[in-house]
Amino acid sequence: MSDITIPGGKIRSFVERIENLDTEMQELSEQKKEVFAEAKGDGFDVKILKEIIKLRKEDKNERDERESLLDLYMRAMETAAPEQAKAA
Repeated sequence: MSDITIPGGKIRSFVERIENLDTEMQELSEQKKEVFAEAKGDGFDVKILKEIIKLRKEDKNERDERESLLDLYMRAMETAAPEQAKAA
């Protein structure tokens, strides 16, 4: 063995803090599931709620640009003539 000393107390402190954070994250995840279940019980569509949450996290300008492009592409696709199936 070498003469290097490892600060065991400091390592234990980091590990315990991380373990506590993992426990808190798991508890928060359970609470989040309960809120979604409550919303579903009140008749709300959970997929739509998740989509709203996702959209609210996005930058407004980026979201507006993406929605504009999506609309443009959809209109272009709808007005295009259907392609003929290629003969094999």
